[in-house]
Amino acid sequence: MQFTRTLPRELVHRAAVAEVFLTDAERRGEDEILLAAQLPRRHAFYHDTLGDRSRRDPMLLLEACRQGIFVVAHRYLGVPLGHKFLLRAVEFDVPDPAALDGDDPSTEAVIATRIEQRFHGRAGMTGLRLGFDMTIGAREALMARIDYSWMPPRAWARLRAGQRGAFGLPEVPVALPGPRAEPALVGRHDPANAVISAPRTAQDGTRTARLIADTDHPTLYDHWVDHVPGMLELEAFRQLALTAAVDAGTLRTPTALMVGLAARFRCFAEMDLPLECRTAPVLPGTDIECGLHQRGAPAAEARVRLADPDTAGLSGALAAPAARGAG
Repeated sequence: MQFTRTLPRELVHRAAVAEVFLTDAERRGEDEILLAAQLPRRHAFYHDTLGDRSRRDPMLLLEACRQGIFVVAHRYLGVPLGHKFLLRAVEFDVPDPAALDGDDPSTEAVIATRIEQRFHGRAGMTGLRLGFDMTIGAREALMARIDYSWMPPRAWARLRAGQRGAFGLPEVPVALPGPRAEPALVGRHDPANAVISAPRTAQDGTRTARLIADTDHPTLYDHWVDHVPGMLELEAFRQLALTAAVDAGTLRTPTALMVGLAARFRCFAEMDLPLECRTAPVLPGTDIECGLHQRGAPAAEARVRLADPDTAGLSGALAAPAARGAG
């Protein structure tokens, strides 16, 4: 595997070369592909944290895997460039938290990728379930699974026009503005990296905030899309879960790492309608249940596991991995 140059940006659906993390891909069998990634040592989004900035963000590792879904489809399964893609489900665990530590300066990662299931429709293959096992040096840093589908541009246009028309929305969305939470509240320095409004806590412990879609964000909106991207939805879950855990007293500060996730996307989340992010009451030692709702209907849901490196230590034992089966 080579780490000297990135894969073509159009192959991983990125506009900025700086946002391309994959450097190589090689098919090892009918269902086995090996991917190589060079992870940035300082990234304006993934390393913007009140905690140790040398620590690797699991969401950065997940983004490298997410870029792999396009490589597998385009390079090895013949899906044409220009087809549109949908995330259906995402899950990951951090099996060796010490692999996230900043003591190892290595930025090179190898991702063993498996086609676990092929999804078919009347026109042929329409999607995949991929499993990922990322190693950095000799350590297993991330295990992930992503379900996704694709469709030609015309089918996408019909699908989007149908949902937006049902909501009475214009063809081209304009993101709703709104005040963001203070960045320190969600563990950030840069106000642009706060993606939720100031949370509100109900008497029953439920915590809610609005997702703020900023189409000028250089990472979350690296290129134009007409809906709220899945990675932005996951970031909103993370930020609200951090505030909920601090508010409940299970975390001291919002610097914890998200070491487990199981999420399912139900439908497009429209950026020009209010989008409410909600957590269930936080109980010690359990995953945090999160939901995203629009017009009273669920758009996505997730279970989030957080680990506080400042109290438990990244080399210490954590809770059991998130249950498989989100896809």
